[in-house]
Amino acid sequence: MKILVTGAAGFICGYLVADLLHAGHEVVGVDNYSKYGPVRRSFDGDLRYRLVEGDAKNAKLLTELAVDCDQLVAGAAMIGGISYFHEFAYDLLAENERICAATFDAAINAHRAGRLKKITVISSSMVFESATTFPTREGAQITSPPPRSTYGFQKLATEFFAHGAHEQYGLPYTIVRPFNCVGVGERRALRDHQVMSGNVKLAMSHVVPDLCQKALKGQDPLHILGDGSQVRHYTYGGDLARGIRIAMESEKALNDDFNLSTAESTTVRELAEAIWHKVHGDVRPLHLVSDPPYEHDVQMRVPDVDKAREVLGFEATTSLDEMLDEVIPWIQEEIKAGRI
Repeated sequence: MKILVTGAAGFICGYLVADLLHAGHEVVGVDNYSKYGPVRRSFDGDLRYRLVEGDAKNAKLLTELAVDCDQLVAGAAMIGGISYFHEFAYDLLAENERICAATFDAAINAHRAGRLKKITVISSSMVFESATTFPTREGAQITSPPPRSTYGFQKLATEFFAHGAHEQYGLPYTIVRPFNCVGVGERRALRDHQVMSGNVKLAMSHVVPDLCQKALKGQDPLHILGDGSQVRHYTYGGDLARGIRIAMESEKALNDDFNLSTAESTTVRELAEAIWHKVHGDVRPLHLVSDPPYEHDVQMRVPDVDKAREVLGFEATTSLDEMLDEVIPWIQEEIKAGRI
């Protein structure tokens, strides 16, 4: 297939584009580098990849590109770590709605023109921000109270865009919800404010890279947000990319939604212990200090992954141990280079 990917220079889409190219697809990426500034990816020189520097709010540009593609991946969004939810509460809602509307306008127009077969929406586990049933199955985004953060609320809105475009214009869709992506290649967002955690400045307000850089910089005691009992499902970016691609390729995914995640639950305290052991071995005991958590730091986020396994045959297979073996050396190099 020939696939248009918005937000192609972003974190998850960086993994996705590489996976799509490896699977033999042709990819046209769109990104305006607004999050990190210009970035380089391993696939930049691939002859089946073309990056168009442009704004995903530009419906005319997206339509011109989409009419020549088989599928469109809606990946562009303004997003950062947990601190973003507070610092940019309005911008996250307004900017992402503009991006979403332009993307769906383009998809509807391109589908009407005849070639575009489907839009794949990269949603978020934050649509389940207010869920009270665990593990949380697909469908709970409708039966749970609405998300409390503007980011989670807007991500839920993107799913309603998909339903509305299908209902009114017959645009086929697939919705995928990645859970807690872990990997390399993410940088500090240009709009990130400096936030201190103990004596260390947060790298990206995402728990894995932040705890890695704290441990590598020798912070002791190690600062965590909250008491460390928060439950997450840390999922490797390469696994998520594979899951998204399978959902794109599968006829069984048409007009349906899927949680994409590891099945393994990990508390923040367990994550801190794993990172500390990787960095310091048994030489230094771990001491933790709890800092006040952010308001939207969800305590429990446990997805039901049965549907993706049963319908798509997808399972996230990379262990947390394997992820940390990749992420920690990368964070170490970023520290040496002065980027963190």
